[in-house]
Amino acid sequence: MPTPVSASLPANGPDSLADSFATSYAGVMAFIAVAVEGNFAKAGDRLGIGRSAVSRSVQKLEDQLGIRLFVRTTRNTSLTVEGKRFYDQCHPGVAQIIRALDDMRDLREGPPSGLLRVCATVGFGRKVVAPLLDGFRAANPNISVELLLDDGPTDFTTDRVDVSFRNGRMEDSRVIAKKVIPMQMMLCASPAYAAKHGLPGSVEEIAGHHCVNFLFASGRIYEWEFKVNGQLRKVAPPAMLTFNDADLVLQSVLEGHGIAQMAGYQVCDHLRAGNLVACLPQYAPDDRGHYLCFLSREHLPARMRVFIDYMTEGIRAGDFQILDSLLLKSA
Repeated sequence: MPTPVSASLPANGPDSLADSFATSYAGVMAFIAVAVEGNFAKAGDRLGIGRSAVSRSVQKLEDQLGIRLFVRTTRNTSLTVEGKRFYDQCHPGVAQIIRALDDMRDLREGPPSGLLRVCATVGFGRKVVAPLLDGFRAANPNISVELLLDDGPTDFTTDRVDVSFRNGRMEDSRVIAKKVIPMQMMLCASPAYAAKHGLPGSVEEIAGHHCVNFLFASGRIYEWEFKVNGQLRKVAPPAMLTFNDADLVLQSVLEGHGIAQMAGYQVCDHLRAGNLVACLPQYAPDDRGHYLCFLSREHLPARMRVFIDYMTEGIRAGDFQILDSLLLKSA
């Protein structure tokens, strides 16, 4: 009787175990191919290797197991009794591995399907991302989407996030950041506030106005940014009201409670409709960008590729920029 393969580590340690595994894996795949195809030449064609390589792999496996797996003649190759038993035990596992590989290939190359976890800042997610989801789902009915709104940093691994929409400068070099639209920060007030209190004529005059601030998830107050004489200036005005939700900041300004610096995508429609007026557009800071972020360009599943393409096109087609027209009016 042949000696069974020991489940313990080989005498020579982990390296021998690795060598043993490599021999077994190649040998089992070659063995299965020969058993299915009926001869070594066809098995080589199936595996994309030469007949002699198949024969060597099977021989090494037989030597490792101490069992003869095939009866070879000049006309025929058939399984031994032991070979048939080994095939019956190995084949289901190999078939499952092949199905798993095919499934992963389908995720990349087949019709887009599966769950997509998307994270966005609260304001951008509500105003820009969420309205596009109906169209995306209609075009890709086999993809389900979870949209998570969070102004905090994204942990792609821990939170199992596929795609994240972030505002401003990207500091993590591991993340692929694709700019979808510029990030224009606009200082705004309602017409009622402007009529009652006037508007600041300079950055220095902001301190004399009622201000509404935004509080980040980290607890840090957002500093208003301006570009004066080519230099970046940051202002942290004393606030009459502070919110940790960008929509509440906007609502407070619309109701005439004060002035605030907000993202262009939030206020562009209200500026066009006359619900808001712009303050100091000539001092608007440089674009910081709204970005679509993911971890790697390689081996993207189809569901991520179509989502990235759809969102990039849809967001860029939106009319979220107004600074240029405001500057033309004030010129």
